[in-house]
Amino acid sequence: MKEDFLHYVWQNQYFDKADLRTAEGEEIQVLKPGHRNADAGPDFLNARLRLGEVEWNGAVEIHLRASDWARHQHQTDPKYDQVILHVVGQHDADVARTNGSLIPALALQSRLAPELLARYQALVDAPAAAPLPCAPLLNLVPEITRTMMAERALLERVERKADDVMALHQHLGQDWEATAYHALMAAFGFQKNSEPLARLAKALPLSVLRRHRHDQRQLEALLFGQAGFLVENEETTTDEYIRDLRQEYEFLRHKYSLADAALAVHEWNYLRLRPANFPPVRLGQLAGLLHARPALFDALLTAHSVAALAEFFQAPAPAYWRAHFRPGRPGKVPGLGKSSIDLLITNVVVPLRVAYARYVGQPALVESSVALLSELPAEHNQYTDVYEALGFAHRTAADSQGLLALHKNYCAPRRCLHCSIGSRLVQQPRVAR
Repeated sequence: MKEDFLHYVWQNQYFDKADLRTAEGEEIQVLKPGHRNADAGPDFLNARLRLGEVEWNGAVEIHLRASDWARHQHQTDPKYDQVILHVVGQHDADVARTNGSLIPALALQSRLAPELLARYQALVDAPAAAPLPCAPLLNLVPEITRTMMAERALLERVERKADDVMALHQHLGQDWEATAYHALMAAFGFQKNSEPLARLAKALPLSVLRRHRHDQRQLEALLFGQAGFLVENEETTTDEYIRDLRQEYEFLRHKYSLADAALAVHEWNYLRLRPANFPPVRLGQLAGLLHARPALFDALLTAHSVAALAEFFQAPAPAYWRAHFRPGRPGKVPGLGKSSIDLLITNVVVPLRVAYARYVGQPALVESSVALLSELPAEHNQYTDVYEALGFAHRTAADSQGLLALHKNYCAPRRCLHCSIGSRLVQQPRVAR
């Protein structure tokens, strides 16, 4: 048994309440179990209990063994002085608050139904190699439960991404245009180069780029110079275009004192990337986009369809970067593909719009932004394929995002009791429906 199981049992009151008494023999009546505390301190807050003839309001702390109280040093932490009941699997020690007053304890081990514990253990003891713990039992869960859990996971994923956008917005002085710029730069790295592109956004402030957006040559010089791609080498020695950009960059970096923040060539990742995904190619596409779309945030916020957003992202890269994979290395380069645009809508546009909608208090904008995911095709990867094979709906990007969130936040860490599917399997007898 894990402590998480006792949390689940207490929250849902899944234990025998006949003649319920503390370890000291005092009668207990649970009026309200309280709500889970996501922050530091006791596990459940605002609980209401009747101990003997006295009604108490306060917190509940849960441990597998009562002696864990001392191991966790709660006896010296004033946050735990509000605890009115210590719920434990086994009562092997009395515990006290910082002032020495004893805390009543309730031992649950003998009050748990064996079949409830068996159903729980069938999930948590599933082989590590199993695609998801409940895979052999999914036929016992109604389809509506699976669908609603995937939708819940989707909304949680979008909310977390929106939280990241809000944190970025706060860090950038509540400038939405700068927030869109930083979010877009990082996303253009498509995982492999997200981190260096995020650093490039910091190394090249939007306030500097804004002054040169009208001049594509200067825009390229700033982007490629700060990225470290304009250094002279065997491939660029005779390249007049790169030499011209280097000259322009030298002037601009002195003007804006940019040199100390510039990245180096070795900081970019090429391993296992197709040439169309090379960092200079993505940077060229960004240069075209920043030149052609002077108002990023407003355009991303007001686009009313996936088609309009796709048109926004299809700004042509400068001619040189449509014919070179790297500085001085020619080759025909395709434009930004549909799958890449779909990922940008999923990972930048939707979280950005949801964050803004929450900021200004527009619930309808949250709904319409999340609805964009239903207009995009489903992603297919090693994780979504597993769920699709097990019968989960997988028709749109909304489904994909929900399944990815289900895997990352519930199935992989074995948080079955926090999942509606796992919770139902633990609660219900195994009768196919």
